Amino acid sequence: MQAALFTLFLALAQSPAPAPSTIVFQFDDPQLQPSSYSIQIHEDGSGRYKSTPAAPTPGATVPSDSADDILTSQPQDREIKIGDPLRSELFAAARSHHFFAMTCEAPKNHVAFTGKKTLTYSGPDGQGSCTYNYSRDDQLNRIAEDLEAVAFTLEEGQRLALQHEHSRLALDAELETLQDSAKGGRALEIENIAPQLQAIVDDESVMLRARKRARALLAGNSSTDR
Repeated sequence: MQAALFTLFLALAQSPAPAPSTIVFQFDDPQLQPSSYSIQIHEDGSGRYKSTPAAPTPGATVPSDSADDILTSQPQDREIKIGDPLRSELFAAARSHHFFAMTCEAPKNHVAFTGKKTLTYSGPDGQGSCTYNYSRDDQLNRIAEDLEAVAFTLEEGQRLALQHEHSRLALDAELETLQDSAKGGRALEIENIAPQLQAIVDDESVMLRARKRARALLAGNSSTDR
């Protein structure tokens, strides 16, 4: 009997842990930069962001090594962290919406195209996926807006890092845009770009006003004393 119990215990101990519950948000719009990206979020808040830049416009004559090209054509593949309340709201919404195993798109809607959005949930409690441009469910539209705001922050972080290296005079205007976006809720999870902001704060060769903006963003403050 003891041998059988030990064998059962050993089998349970060696069995793989269930995969963590995960939400993936996929966004596609060939008219935007980047034209495609995905945000993967595990229930512990860890995740991954991947983006693909839009293809060059046919006939464009911008040199491949120009500053503008460098700042707009870089793909990303990086780890991220999503904190509360956003993390909790996302997983609560997935479970209250049948794990996204539903029709999200508003039928016969005449809303302008704002990007193809796909929400996917997988976990030990269920799985599902739905795709939409616009939904009659306000909560699903808010989810898309919030995750688009996360993507905006991550793209701004890369842009700031590249400007810091190639075009420092542009940093102040870029940081002002990020501050305004954070204040309006169009940029979320700023902590994910803390290293880029801190590098600007620590660089005495950067304009003081830009460093103050970066410091304010690090402190969670979207305004700057002038």
